Amino acid sequence: MDDTQHSQQLALFLASTAHDMKNSISVLSGTLERLLDGASPQTETAYPQMAQMLYQTRRLNDNLMQLLALYKQVGQPEYPFDVQAIPMVELAEQVAALGRVLLQSRGIAFEVEVDTDLIWHLDEDLIVGVVSHAVNNAVNYTRDRIRLALRQEGDLLEIRVEDNGDGYPQALLDAGAEAMSGVASGVDFRTNSAGLGLYFAREVARMHRHRGRHGAVRLENGGRLGGGCFILTMP
Repeated sequence: MDDTQHSQQLALFLASTAHDMKNSISVLSGTLERLLDGASPQTETAYPQMAQMLYQTRRLNDNLMQLLALYKQVGQPEYPFDVQAIPMVELAEQVAALGRVLLQSRGIAFEVEVDTDLIWHLDEDLIVGVVSHAVNNAVNYTRDRIRLALRQEGDLLEIRVEDNGDGYPQALLDAGAEAMSGVASGVDFRTNSAGLGLYFAREVARMHRHRGRHGAVRLENGGRLGGGCFILTMP
């Protein structure tokens, strides 16, 4: 076996392992969601701890999704980049469904604005993963409201995840700009840890190309709710 074949087999093994881990975490997450769905802070003393456990399992699931996104990016045939015409209403519904129990457990209102006739060509799994990750991050920093807005701006699709928290500090806005330009800043989405979330969002965005243009991600403050804004645009 030559080095190329060995590398391909190792990559496939790592991807398969990530899938197995993701499946196990999904089972745990589903169990926590069912427990939380049938409970409340008044009936279950461990409700806050279960809500925090659900948040952490969703973070782990996001990280594994990001690893698999990287695997897609390097062009492995077992995990093709799959662009299809997707109604944006359905995409928004998926994101809302994935976050429903977590949002309820934190007492967070989730607002969705989407053109019911809007359809876009994209890899549904990857984009749902990126947007869900942005929502999960907003959960940790919002006061009590998150807004998901999907609309067409000119010839671009714009997906916004906004919150009514205190917004991003300037250092993070600068680090986000560096990550979008390809600089490994080592600063994560609203934290001082590894910047995998922004990096993978950027890579997934750039995988979406049309007529010489590619997708992009940016961070800013303001928006409809006055807090942090995660913005994904795609041609």
